[in-house]
Amino acid sequence: MRILTRYILRAHIGPFVYALSVLTSILLVNTVARRLESLAGKGLPSSVFVEVFLYSVPHVLALTMPMAVLVAVLYTFSQFTADNEVTALKASGVNLLRLLVPLVVVATLLAGWMVFFHDRVLPEANHRLANLLLDIARKAPTVTLKEQVINEIQTSDLQTRYFLQAATIDAATNRLKDVVIYDLSDPGRSRTVYADSGRMAFNQDRTDLFLDLKSGWIHDTESGQPQRFQRIFFDDYMLRLKNVGNRLQRTGDSYRSDREMGLALLEKEIRSGRRELAQVHKEVRELVAKVSAQTLAGAGVPGGPRPAILPPSVGLASDGSNVTDELVRQTALQLRVLKDREEGVRDRINQYSVEYHKKFSIPFACIVFVLIGAPLAVRFPRGGVGMVIAISLAIFGIYYVGLIGGESLSDKGMLPPFWAMWAANIVFLLLSVGGLMHIGKETSTARGGGWDDLWWTLRGVVARPFRGGRRRRLAGAEGD
Repeated sequence: MRILTRYILRAHIGPFVYALSVLTSILLVNTVARRLESLAGKGLPSSVFVEVFLYSVPHVLALTMPMAVLVAVLYTFSQFTADNEVTALKASGVNLLRLLVPLVVVATLLAGWMVFFHDRVLPEANHRLANLLLDIARKAPTVTLKEQVINEIQTSDLQTRYFLQAATIDAATNRLKDVVIYDLSDPGRSRTVYADSGRMAFNQDRTDLFLDLKSGWIHDTESGQPQRFQRIFFDDYMLRLKNVGNRLQRTGDSYRSDREMGLALLEKEIRSGRRELAQVHKEVRELVAKVSAQTLAGAGVPGGPRPAILPPSVGLASDGSNVTDELVRQTALQLRVLKDREEGVRDRINQYSVEYHKKFSIPFACIVFVLIGAPLAVRFPRGGVGMVIAISLAIFGIYYVGLIGGESLSDKGMLPPFWAMWAANIVFLLLSVGGLMHIGKETSTARGGGWDDLWWTLRGVVARPFRGGRRRRLAGAEGD
């Protein structure tokens, strides 16, 4: 059996490496291509493009690793069956389930390594990529200016101090026509600059943007004294926009989103959210108890004590009606505020919990794909590579749609995080149990197990519930 085990494992290495390389390359090219728009035209060195490429690899590998396992299992077992090796093994008395044991062991080891990968490598890569893309977004704001709209220009500290509008913008020469600039750099002053034309250029350090404006005027007012309005005409005016240059500055922001956290940080955030949720519930109980006690003590009725929940601005009427109405309004307002806090905390807990379970559910898919891929490959061996691709795409699509849909439902509070991330694994695991129960009992011959066989099998599975209902209706009609 050791020889057979080594033979099976060696047979899977080639398809696994090939599938992993192809799938990773396809998804990586697609991922990087979607980022080209934000990278192109900013004068970035080639090393920055390499960084973006390398930091994108872990996220893609996290998706393609289980996919490559499924492709390798489907291809290898379909080849075994098509070459009658499975028939020879069954004739020799070898249980086909025994063939899956080394694959399940390897898949378990791979899943364990992927949990470490999701915990340590992937969050750090996502964090560095997010910081790098944020730094790139701050660089060269002029290349993102659009014509005939008000463009927001941020400074290096991510504050918006300038807005620019131009009828035409020549990206090649940096020339502008019909320019309007709203300068909010001085909190105590509002300045608007109008110009017939202009040209943009950076200083030598490429940190400040200079606008050489022609034929225009400036509207200048002070915030505290709007009557002091100045209108200044100019033929040539040089405007300096500080700290908006296109030099790439590495900030190293310490903030991390849920996709940039490891298991320890996610657990910490979940515990913090649960403590905050418990505090909100405690405040609700205290508020209800306080209002109930004050109501029972006669607060809000003529001659009764003043409710502590009311602000001092609310006066006491002789009949107590305004106090009673205000008491109800203030109580309802505070309860609504606490309810909004509770919903926000629950959403945050769900978000972190989904990411926590995802770090285990995606690696576990390696085991599930081994268990479901082998029965399918043995049942339909004659479809060749086309059958492998078709079945793989179908399983990938269903699995990841379920994963994304579950995450969306969980973020909205419509599905528990555990079921959102594990439902797809559980469904495919149950289907694989049914397939493993019938593995080795296939009735297909060397002429079967192809596309026609797959079509008739799917047709039979879909039509089976309808046939059962038809038989019940016929039996009921005969009984009548």
